[in-house]
Amino acid sequence: MQTLEEAELCFPQLLNISCKKHIRSQAEKMLIYVVLSSISLLTVALNLLVIIAISHFRQLHTPTNILLLSLAVSDFLVGLLLMPFQILLTEPCWLLGDLFCTLCYLINFINIYSSMVTMVLISFDRYVAICYPLHYHTKITTKRVQICVYLCWGFAVFYNIFLLYDHLIQPGKYNSCYGECVVNLIAVVDLLFSFIIPISSIIIMYVRVFAVAVSQARAMRSHIRAVTLKRSATVTARKSEMKAARSLGVVVAVFLMCYCPFYCVYLSGNDLVISQSTELLMVFSLILNSCLNPVLYAFFYPWFRKSIKLIVTLQILQPHSCRTNIL
Repeated sequence: MQTLEEAELCFPQLLNISCKKHIRSQAEKMLIYVVLSSISLLTVALNLLVIIAISHFRQLHTPTNILLLSLAVSDFLVGLLLMPFQILLTEPCWLLGDLFCTLCYLINFINIYSSMVTMVLISFDRYVAICYPLHYHTKITTKRVQICVYLCWGFAVFYNIFLLYDHLIQPGKYNSCYGECVVNLIAVVDLLFSFIIPISSIIIMYVRVFAVAVSQARAMRSHIRAVTLKRSATVTARKSEMKAARSLGVVVAVFLMCYCPFYCVYLSGNDLVISQSTELLMVFSLILNSCLNPVLYAFFYPWFRKSIKLIVTLQILQPHSCRTNIL
């Protein structure tokens, strides 16, 4: 009887403080491993294509694409680091120690938060482009966007170090037993800075963007016959901006659909235990977003499809390939 009881513990030699195992069936474990590993490889490969394309081709060095590059880097790290960690976290017991548990969550939260802030920046970029088109090229410059991206990542690092400071000083402080990987968050602070403020900002700006886009579309349709050749270029430019806004709007909408369930689950309580089935499903939806983003780029952006062809055929290795007309 004692042997059976010991077999259900994470560490049978520590009878008093060891966690009990929550055993999954072999078929369920294999399904989780295969699905997460496949998504991880696909996420790394697709986002690497986005990173290479935007970094290599000079025509793609625009403020909006720099923000997409930042998002691709975050998604690439999710596939490279977060998903393998997630596979470990789905195990019934955590065997790598309390410090490594904290570092896993720290890296995960940095990627999540940087993605969230980058989405806010993308929404702001479209907001200025549609609502204040005459000021866009003077206000939104490549240099300023680069600085904003650096600040975004820097703030994500420092904010999450602050959030997990107690865990970094005393790893495993909130574990109820040995073999558990749990973090205790300052729910009110994290709810405000990681969810309410970013999500509210994104929604407010895109509601304004689409309201202005609809009014502009109506104005262009009503005056289309009276447009001169000189003004036609302006109309075409506005149509291009609105098309970009719609495309990025889909990316933002998919992002919100994937991220909101995760935040709603983990903000419902103080302890975050990923091994539970419900929370595993929520985290899976969050991770899936990193794989979906480059798929959306391929669907909406001809330049990305053309870039993939040039990268896969190794034409980017040719001299002066960075000057290729990609748009």
